[in-house]
Amino acid sequence: MIAAELAEPDDFEAWRDEARRLIMQGVAPEDAAWSDGTGAMDLFAGPSPVQSGSWREVRASLAFMDLARSAVLHVDPARLGLLYRILWRLQDRPRLLDDAADRDVVALERLAKQVRRDIHKMRAFVRFRAVTDEDGGERYVAWFEPEHRIERANAAFFVNRFASQRWSILTPRLSLHWDGAALFEGPAAARGDAPAEDAIEDLWLGYYRSIFNPARLKVGMMVKEMPRRYWKNLPEASQIPDLIASAHKRETAMIDTGTDLFAQEPAPLSLGGVAEGIARCRRCPIGCNGTRAVMGEGPELAELMIVGEQPGDSEEREHRPFVGPAGQLLDRALGEAGIDRSRAFVTNAVKHFKFAPRGKRRLHQTPTANEIDMCRWWLDTERALVKPKVILALGATGARGLLGRTPAIGRERGQAIAMADGSTVWLTAHPSYLLRLEGDAREREHARFAEDLAGLARILATITIEATHRS
Repeated sequence: MIAAELAEPDDFEAWRDEARRLIMQGVAPEDAAWSDGTGAMDLFAGPSPVQSGSWREVRASLAFMDLARSAVLHVDPARLGLLYRILWRLQDRPRLLDDAADRDVVALERLAKQVRRDIHKMRAFVRFRAVTDEDGGERYVAWFEPEHRIERANAAFFVNRFASQRWSILTPRLSLHWDGAALFEGPAAARGDAPAEDAIEDLWLGYYRSIFNPARLKVGMMVKEMPRRYWKNLPEASQIPDLIASAHKRETAMIDTGTDLFAQEPAPLSLGGVAEGIARCRRCPIGCNGTRAVMGEGPELAELMIVGEQPGDSEEREHRPFVGPAGQLLDRALGEAGIDRSRAFVTNAVKHFKFAPRGKRRLHQTPTANEIDMCRWWLDTERALVKPKVILALGATGARGLLGRTPAIGRERGQAIAMADGSTVWLTAHPSYLLRLEGDAREREHARFAEDLAGLARILATITIEATHRS
């Protein structure tokens, strides 16, 4: 057994040089005992051999080197042996990394992914607080507890980002200190070595509360991106429980604020009046972007109303809803389900086209919750005039315009939701979502979309039968 030990556990160059020497001398993976200096060494391992000549040229792809640079920072003591085993195998199988089912390759990619995620979290969740330095100057100090040995690998990021300021990052393994000209490394620190707060913290907390959008709150996603173990080091984390608890109340207030802007305006008495009103509407930024409002179309009284998100580029140019690629897909799907679009009133939750210019193109942008809520008054007016018995909501925006909340389409689609006016809302995905998918995912979602429309057709058939019996 040949001993292969690193002086520093995160020294990729040292691992690379030692691995190269071992492979050149033909030391098989099972004959190498790797140690990163943090644990016990194999008592039966001997010293590294003295290189007396090349056994063979050592080859490694750039993809492997990139993964290895990340994986070597992992705390798993088996990582060094794994890296060496893969490098050994690469000499005979240069395309080994293309084998997504290989156990070593899967393990390597998992280690690299975990390290890169930790690097990202350090960059996102380090919070500096101002202190007075020994010379009377200002220094910014932060405490962070990384999962892996990423401190040195992340140093350049903070130097480049905060080059003009003096700062220190304290961790349980080591500390980094930047004096504005050079980077120094210090010993491990404890949480108590970092300041608890500074003068600008109240200002930051106030700002955080003001930008917290309850209409966009997704607790599961938030915790995934900002794991709770980081919260103790984030000053804003103390605000999160109360912000989550009050999110529904704040969201309702936002909707009421949008509705209040219309309180003094009488609702139009006809669909023509709605068309004139939305053409003049400038109550949100979308209405002020120079595009033409697109009115819904269909029978003045319809059993079925279809509500999408907003007009797109084609719809704004032709001044009609659902005439672009998504509308064509919808027409085909409705026809296959036996639903006649010409007998439905088709409209959108938002009446103007929100876009971002890219040269001569206009790229769709999703309306914000506030913009949807602002336009809800117009949609409610359309509903009151058309008097549909069933409303097909396409996507989260269309659903929010009807329900006043953003539903989870994946969980609530294909379900009948009773409304206060006696109508029924039926949720499904927006056709534009299907257009963005490829391969098996596209076929799967097309099948679900067809299933949802088949359910809608059954509801409409039931309404027709009941109406026939009454007459």
